[in-house]
Amino acid sequence: MATATAQTPKREAFGSRNVFILSAIGSAVGLGNIWRFPYVAYEGGGGAFLIPYLCALLTAGIPLLFLDYAIGHRFRGSAPLAFRRMHRAAEPLGWWQVLICVVISVYYAVIVAWAAMYTWFSAQLTWGPGNENDFFFVDFLQSADVAEVGVSADFVPQVGIPLAVVWLGVIAIMALGVKRGIGRANMILMPLLTVMFAVLVVQSLFLPGAMDGLNAFFTPNWEALADPGVWASAYGHIFFSLSVAFGIMVTYSSYLKRKTDLTGSGLVVGFANSGFEILAGIGVFAALGFMAQAQGTDVAGVASSGIGLAFVAFPTIVSQAAGGSIIGVLFFGALVFAGVTSMISILEVIVAALQDKLGWGRLRTTLTVSIPLAVISMALFSTTTALSVLDTTDAFVNAFGIMAVALVAVVVVAWVLHKLPALQEHLNRRSSFRVGFIWKLLIGALAPIVLGYLLISELITKISEPYSGYPDWFLAVFGWGMVIALVVIGVLLSLVPWSRRSHAKDDPEYDEFLDQEEYEPDLETGMLPVQGAKDEEARA
Repeated sequence: MATATAQTPKREAFGSRNVFILSAIGSAVGLGNIWRFPYVAYEGGGGAFLIPYLCALLTAGIPLLFLDYAIGHRFRGSAPLAFRRMHRAAEPLGWWQVLICVVISVYYAVIVAWAAMYTWFSAQLTWGPGNENDFFFVDFLQSADVAEVGVSADFVPQVGIPLAVVWLGVIAIMALGVKRGIGRANMILMPLLTVMFAVLVVQSLFLPGAMDGLNAFFTPNWEALADPGVWASAYGHIFFSLSVAFGIMVTYSSYLKRKTDLTGSGLVVGFANSGFEILAGIGVFAALGFMAQAQGTDVAGVASSGIGLAFVAFPTIVSQAAGGSIIGVLFFGALVFAGVTSMISILEVIVAALQDKLGWGRLRTTLTVSIPLAVISMALFSTTTALSVLDTTDAFVNAFGIMAVALVAVVVVAWVLHKLPALQEHLNRRSSFRVGFIWKLLIGALAPIVLGYLLISELITKISEPYSGYPDWFLAVFGWGMVIALVVIGVLLSLVPWSRRSHAKDDPEYDEFLDQEEYEPDLETGMLPVQGAKDEEARA
């Protein structure tokens, strides 16, 4: 057994499996569930879209969730440390995932800040009837065209001040740690989010025209199933929705106790996330049905996704509906809660990685990570060109960050390091739902094919014409340049020496975790898998 220094910090842990499940659901249930899934489903064939959606969930989402759980729980570390313990050469994959979270955290906070301000605006109908579009883009964001002004430094106080408040609140949660901060926050926010959104859905269902919206949402267009793009859309959405492949679930599962039902927890998280998405679809399209009737058009004329749905279409509904202020407060309040639970999971990937690498305490690491990120977030996203920077960064980090690292990770784990049998064994030793050859086939074959197809499709689209018509210099900095920097910096970070207080070979808690495993000897080699893992780590 390796000998550690007395100062090696003890790894934090969730208080119970239920807290972990709530935290994992809190990470998965984010802004995309509310403002992206309903429109993706509607565009993908309505009720018929549920077929490719469920196929994607069962054949890619949940299997990849199991993979993240197995890696994090088996190797007991943040993404970089877990991949390093798997194999020393795999550490850059972990840092690539960490840097993706750095980028997402910087812009995710501003959307939470917008939602917080709109919760307040809804109570007073601040935007005024018929002025929803101009209020958001002109009065609130004061948006400027990057092609004309470049990247602006003009401060927008109604965005900057709530953005600072969001960062202060999230930093406070993070500083309290995994059990007292993240765990307790999710124990409070997730039930509140569920209740608020359930009430919102019920209110929406009683709006005039709600049934027209639900008919548009659920009526199946079976011809859409013949379109490969619809299937690709379903798989793409599942990858983003479940928070897989960019370090979150690896990090969270490393905080689980030794004897935890991993696959059972994963099934609960996967289906709870999908249940919330369908609930969101019902609420959103019931409200859009009302909006269509009020404007004398069909649902297709008002349906949208993303920022347009949340900050233009929904305020329009709030202005026109009886009791609209309550609907607005519930909707935007739900966005705030969903955003905060996702944001703390994203930040935890970064904090945990630096804690492991440097051996620092929780408070020091949290402040070292969060304060610079908050400053960058304020500098980029409380200005008049914030929307263009956000739009570009989000599009490129999702397509060429999350999907790219997911593709490389599954290929490396399955085909280069041949770790799927050992990870399968780990899952089956402590889970109620056993995985076997089908799981390895889905991870090793189907996932790379689907991810490769999605990645190539995005690459062709982005190369064929400038994204959203933005200037080439702008895309070079916030699009392609950012994507390349993630990989380069990830490799450089893996070259930084590990602190002796946190090195993989100097962690008594990890050694104790391995020593307590009760494995049967391998039938072919006669060696305990645990001993094989220790020998491999010693060689690394």
